[in-house]
Order: sequence, then structure tokens, then C-alpha cells
Amino acid sequence: MRVAVIGTGYVGLVAGACLAETGNRVICVDIDAKRIELLKNGGMPIYEPGLKELVSRNIEKKRISFTTDTVAAVESSRIIFMAVQTPMDENGSADLNHLLEAAKTVAGGINDYKVIVNKSTVPVGMAAKVKETISAVTDHKFDVVSNPEFLKEGAAVDDFMKPDRVVIGCDSERARDIIADLYAPFVRTGHPMITMRPESAELTKYTANAFLAAKVSFINEIACLCELVGADIGEVRRGIGTDSRIGSAFLHPGMGFGGSCFPKDVQALLHTADENGLKLQIVNAAV
Repeated sequence: MRVAVIGTGYVGLVAGACLAETGNRVICVDIDAKRIELLKNGGMPIYEPGLKELVSRNIEKKRISFTTDTVAAVESSRIIFMAVQTPMDENGSADLNHLLEAAKTVAGGINDYKVIVNKSTVPVGMAAKVKETISAVTDHKFDVVSNPEFLKEGAAVDDFMKPDRVVIGCDSERARDIIADLYAPFVRTGHPMITMRPESAELTKYTANAFLAAKVSFINEIACLCELVGADIGEVRRGIGTDSRIGSAFLHPGMGFGGSCFPKDVQALLHTADENGLKLQIVNAAV
């Protein structure tokens, strides 16, 4: 398939390289001309184990290319991944300006049926907002799919190539079938491809990160208790982590949850709940 990936940050570059590895023709787009030039020359704007080799191999095989021309990339592609950053705004909400501006530019390149895939982490209702934004610019048919990423820094290539699950949120059978074909090589190991409504897919990403953040906060709280009563938190962690209902991931005590996703995603989830008059007590407590 012919795929355009808008944004060559952490998510977009990994997604583009991995999709090219399975035989797709991928065009990666960025408005940063210096970044595009670096990528064309085999350089990497980020470090992720295995990514440089993956990109270099697919450049050599002419399965991946890089450009600043969004419209041309969209015109020649069937599937367009939106992997634009959605940083945290001052009030804790996700800043969606970059994504919506990119959607307007993408709309200018739609010349026949396209599937627009939201890979960026976005609040509930964003698929509908992107659809509304693009519809204001073009009369061509298209569908919008929510396809959240679940990549861990340091293991992103493996996570994309061998995912625990692929979540597809859409209300179009045609779009669902196209995205299912695209992801078929990645779920041959038997891990599920889960289809749901776009709103559920959007909330799935925030919910997963909030739950993992809560695990970090929880084990830190227990670590404080261990110090007071003479218990060893490492032994307690092993004791509960072997329970299949709990699992050992994200139960290492330390400074608290951080990174590029957990803080902003948890705050965005809290902001969404506040906008709807709901107090998420457990998530607030985790923060």
C-alpha cells in the first residue's frame, strides 16, 4: 500500500520505518526542512535501538522517502497517518493546534478516497473534529480512523513490529478493512486486532497510560510504608508481581512516573473528565 506519515517525530518515524519494512511504499513528511534533509542523508533526529538500520535498509530498497511537501505526499497515498505532536497546554488539556493545521493541509491533497489515521494521542472526539476540519476543505470521500500507539522508548521498533494489540477505532467498514490489511503482517503471532468506535479508541490510550501511571504511584506509596515497617520493597514487588492479575511491569519504586507521555496524558484525561463534570478520584490520587 501507499502510505504517507505526517510528522517525523518519535511516533511518526518509527511507524513509517516499520510500515516500509513490511513492503509498503511510505512517504514521511515534516515541515522541518533540516530534519528532512538529515533523514534523506541517512541521519537520525532521534535515537531508538534498531531504527537507524531500519530506515537505511528501506531507503536503499526505495520503500521509504522523505519530503516537506504534504499535499504531494497525500495525493500519491491511500492511507495518511497523522503523527503530529499534541503537547500539554497550560490548563492540562492537549494542544491540538498543530494537528488541526496539519489536517487542513492534508485536506488540500485529497484527490480521491483516503483513510486518515489519527496516530497522535488525542482526547475523545478528535476523530470527529478532524473529519469536520477536512470536510470544510474538500468534497472528496475520506474516512478518519483512530489508531493509538503503544510504544515504549527503547523498545519502540519491537513494540510496533510485534504489538500486544492493534486498536482500530472507526465507523466505516471500508476503512476498517483497509487498515486491517495494512496491519495484518504485524499480528501474525496471534495478538489481537481490536476494532471499536473512534471515541473508545481515543480513550483507550489515555486509560492505559493513566492505569500504568497509577501503578507507579501505588508502588511508591507501598515503598514508603516498607521503610517504616522494616519490609523490603523489592521482595514485596516480586511477591505481588508474579500474580498474573497484577503483573510485574511498572512496579519498580523510584522518583514517580514521568517521561514524554504519562504526565501529559494523565492530565489530559483529568481535563476531559473535568469538562464532563466527573472527578476521577483514583487518577487524581495517582498524580
